[in-house]
Amino acid sequence: MILTVTLNTALDLTHHVPRLVPHASHRVTDVAERPGGKGLNVARVLAALGHETVVTGFAGGPTGEVLRTLLAAESPVDALVPIAGNTRRTLAIVDGSTGDTTQLNEPGPTVTPAEWETFLSSYEELLRSAQAVALCGSLPPGIHVGAYADLIRRARTAGVPVLLDTSGEPLLRGIAARPDLVKPNADELFQLTGSRDPATASPDARRKGAHAVVASLGPDGILATTDVGVWQATPPTLVRGNPTGAGDSAVAGLLAGLVTGLPWPDRLKLAVALSAATVAAPAAGEFDRPTYESLLPQIKVTPHASGITPR
Repeated sequence: MILTVTLNTALDLTHHVPRLVPHASHRVTDVAERPGGKGLNVARVLAALGHETVVTGFAGGPTGEVLRTLLAAESPVDALVPIAGNTRRTLAIVDGSTGDTTQLNEPGPTVTPAEWETFLSSYEELLRSAQAVALCGSLPPGIHVGAYADLIRRARTAGVPVLLDTSGEPLLRGIAARPDLVKPNADELFQLTGSRDPATASPDARRKGAHAVVASLGPDGILATTDVGVWQATPPTLVRGNPTGAGDSAVAGLLAGLVTGLPWPDRLKLAVALSAATVAAPAAGEFDRPTYESLLPQIKVTPHASGITPR
């Protein structure tokens, strides 16, 4: 079983308009509604690949009820902890004329100390049967900034490999707890290390505690810096569409490769193909299977000139 943790879940709404014009009214041509938050997106992709997946985190209020109802129709197992606050919503507006997406994210509900303690008890129980755990996304109000570091230490004590995908201070605190893998983008790496060059920043991130760093490079694919080698994986062509959730699909590919024992280059192929296929899909947490199957054998993985980076 793969466990994904989304402390700040969301109900994701995607609106398509023919053309997005500031200060104007718009007629929406298509609406999609999905359970959201980074870890839920990861879990749906893993489930579509055939992996047993459990989602945990928090859900509450009327929006949380809608989220759980939608999740019940999908394959991931719902182990979300109920809270009194109302789950947030996110709105993605897709401009049909350009393919660009404008994202609006509400703040999350405040989590009480008692709700956090209930989650921790559930989390430790779920770790007993987990092959790997992914800690994904932002922290809701009420959760201390070192929460991910705490969850990483608990996973390591349980002997469960852990992937961290967050940003800012939670990433800085979390990486010090020595996760097996972090997956930042270039901006998050810059915030963490002060370097704009992912080839320089990734070894710095490893020295801060991560065993491996997989940096998202947008249309240029991903750069993986590990204790056995450094590789860049790139797609054969630019895929246009909605990039929301593409990084989450890359996380799903990395986790799938981890639990099935794939070597690093094959894990990276999986991650890049899923990420690109998500751009071609209509909503976050989905991927276009024909695009994925077409791209997978075409992903190019090359050793990076920086070689192996000691920590």
